[in-house]
Amino acid sequence: MAKLVTLFSSSSGNSYYIGSSGQGVLIDAGKSCKQIELALQSNNIDIRTIRAVFITHEHSDHCQGLKVLASRYGFTVYASEGTLRELERTDKLCSRFTADVIEKRISIGDMLIERTDTPHDSAESCAYSVTTPDGSRATIATDMGIMLPTVREAIKKSNLAVIESNHDIDMLRCGPYPYVLKKRILSDRGHLSNKACAEELPELVRSGVTRFVLGHLSKENNTPALAYNTSLQSLISAGMKPNVDFTLEVAPVETNGKAVLF
Repeated sequence: MAKLVTLFSSSSGNSYYIGSSGQGVLIDAGKSCKQIELALQSNNIDIRTIRAVFITHEHSDHCQGLKVLASRYGFTVYASEGTLRELERTDKLCSRFTADVIEKRISIGDMLIERTDTPHDSAESCAYSVTTPDGSRATIATDMGIMLPTVREAIKKSNLAVIESNHDIDMLRCGPYPYVLKKRILSDRGHLSNKACAEELPELVRSGVTRFVLGHLSKENNTPALAYNTSLQSLISAGMKPNVDFTLEVAPVETNGKAVLF
């Protein structure tokens, strides 16, 4: 059975492991190399089984540890052309590892990784869907101001989805962030709110998605309870039963999470 491990998922750092049958890939490397190594160890994942690293976009909370990690282990790094260009410009790539463009899809070992572009204030951000050898599929879709139809369709084909539930709108509006930053987060190229995330879930369950992890929560403008309850109430109001029609959990903000089988 395939598994997804949320190593880190918050506004201060993001990294996910997806794998099965003794092989896997890393989506993002937004903490230091040492922190990622320790998170993998604590989840009994041998780092030598990782076949590649995929980067969603160039913001530091998604690539902070990339250069050291990929240099140390010789991982091939994949990203969109725009993201790779920004990573190179900001000195996050080097000659000690290979960096390649993922156009639409690529096979890594027995896994298929597919890219879907997302609306975010970066060069060319994307979501990733990973299909494992047994046919299980997981999609990681965070850092997007709105849910595009193409991203929604990518998620609908999945057994499990990590979906951004970044902020509570009222907390953000009343919080300490400067107006320019609030405007950026609330824009169509910002981050998905609890409300926007929750509104998507009933349709996804109807399409066959059964497992959800709410990710990329803001430490300042959200709480795990708010994110969870907003999505839960949306699903219950649509007539869906927890642990019957769906499972729902929140990726820990401060610590790495447990494995989710799919």
